Amino acid sequence: MYELAITRRFAAAHQLREYRGKCENIHGHTFRVEVKVRARKLNRIGLAIDFRELKEITDRILAGYDHQLLNELPEFSRRNPSSENLARFIYQRMQAELRGTGVTMSEVTVWESEDSAATYRPG
Repeated sequence: MYELAITRRFAAAHQLREYRGKCENIHGHTFRVEVKVRARKLNRIGLAIDFRELKEITDRILAGYDHQLLNELPEFSRRNPSSENLARFIYQRMQAELRGTGVTMSEVTVWESEDSAATYRPG
């Protein structure tokens, strides 16, 4: 089994409803997103998936979050835009985009600061 990882970034604001602390106020982060995928086989030139392709798919997904107030997006109308929920939504969208490529999602980690992150992997 092969596992590949890429890291991308986007900037956004959010607020955590019912948090009862500073994070209940609107504030921003430069989120770092690590995407990990798996493959059982390599293609004829020895790649699981081209890193460029994986980055392009991830960037398309993250573009919908970049410089947004996350609370205003449909997926966060009833859920807090926490790092945990962001990781799950990004994972699910990546999984859909990768169908038929020969690779499957492993996990997504969303860092909201240098020392705070949440990882989503099903299971």
